[in-house]
Amino acid sequence: ELLRSLGVSFDITRESGRRTYAYALLALVACSAAARPSAFARQCRIAMVEGHGVHRVARALTGRLVGRKLKASSPNGRFSDGASAIDGKRFARVEAIGKNLFAFFGEGQGDIVVHVHFGMAGVWAIFDTANGEEASAPTGTTRLRLEDDGVVSHLSAMTVVQGDMELYAAKRKALGQDPLRTDADAEALWLKVSASKKSIGQLLMDQSVFCGPGNIYRAEILFCARVHPEHPGNQLLRPQLDLVWQETVRLMRDGFQSGSIKTVSTAEAAAVGKPELRRWIYNRSTCGRCDGPVLSWEMSARTCYACPSCQPRDTVVPAPKGAHPSTVFNSHCARDSVSVRIAQGGCGALTVAELKGLLKERGASTSGNKRELAARLEVLHAAEPAAEAKPAEPAAGPELGQAGSSKAFIDARSAAAEKARAGENRAVEHVAELAPEQARRAALASVGPALAKRKRSAQQPSVEELGASDLSVTFPQRKSRSADTK
Repeated sequence: ELLRSLGVSFDITRESGRRTYAYALLALVACSAAARPSAFARQCRIAMVEGHGVHRVARALTGRLVGRKLKASSPNGRFSDGASAIDGKRFARVEAIGKNLFAFFGEGQGDIVVHVHFGMAGVWAIFDTANGEEASAPTGTTRLRLEDDGVVSHLSAMTVVQGDMELYAAKRKALGQDPLRTDADAEALWLKVSASKKSIGQLLMDQSVFCGPGNIYRAEILFCARVHPEHPGNQLLRPQLDLVWQETVRLMRDGFQSGSIKTVSTAEAAAVGKPELRRWIYNRSTCGRCDGPVLSWEMSARTCYACPSCQPRDTVVPAPKGAHPSTVFNSHCARDSVSVRIAQGGCGALTVAELKGLLKERGASTSGNKRELAARLEVLHAAEPAAEAKPAEPAAGPELGQAGSSKAFIDARSAAAEKARAGENRAVEHVAELAPEQARRAALASVGPALAKRKRSAQQPSVEELGASDLSVTFPQRKSRSADTK
């Protein structure tokens, strides 16, 4: 109706009409983004595949596909020339640099390069057909299919470009220091940061400087280093930058090992009396360490976070413009558990599916809109006794040791299962290791009989339901919102 009101005519039953509709809709979205870029980014909650996830994909490809001569095709036709160039060629090696992946085909080290950037929801999935796993049917986004005896692989990504070593050299030159690579140069990083007037918060997201971190890591890295995001790069002391780099390496290495952006170790969470705590300040209204208010503001169209107590500003750090008490939202890439979100943002921080599940469990009505559901649950909450703090229980399955000293590499399916048990969204899909159905199966296998029953029914659980695997929670006590904002 909006398009027609603007004078755009089309017949949706014809292919040409559908094409006109799609182009006009994209134009409207682009105009909205251009007019209000920061608001558009907030609505989209853009969550790029971060560097640790790209390195995990490279590790999987190295173990399963490198060394093989694979049959290549492009199911959606958008990589037909590239698929023809590598068809039957030996998969020589794969290299990850930040959020970029380079696959090399040919003899020796390979002279045909495929550059991949996964974007927001790309995946490079591997199906173990030798052991009975059925490969999913290609979709409209499947740019590359690789096949050999006992294995099938599908690639969907924002960028898939084929070229030669000159392509690789040009891309590599433009990228900064990757904390997960052994050739990272801390001295080169210092020279770049110390010469820049940009804030360290901006520089951490600049892939020509720090190569790999995204918005969640930015918040947690600077918190752990006790550096304010607005601190100008050229005003940082060398020991301060060294600590920022040290925390970047530590946290992203843990993310690579565990398959999750979990920046608080089990021991740290227990020490502050918050066994469910996974991140210190990202998407939190109060600091996980000091319980003081977390502030948030926009920095280059992304939400930036800081704890004023743990990350104090000094005289060279300007006050962030538009800073305000952080409001918890339902993060699609790093969602906290149900109980943590209730404690942080009240019942309004839950999804409709979660609200209905908790109301149904308590024998209350599940009718109405989200605001009505949340208000109903708040009344029940006020009437319930306070929950006693319980000691942390060992997590089922693989477990990380102290931060920075991971005991073992956790495979993608185990990482998806751990997130489901913790009540987080299936972020593994955005980490690009598993196809959507592979991630769903891993999550469903770990969350108990209630969702397993839903799996057998015709209706599949929603993303929100899988993010709330255990609705049998006791409401935690939380500070009043007025106290949080003082």
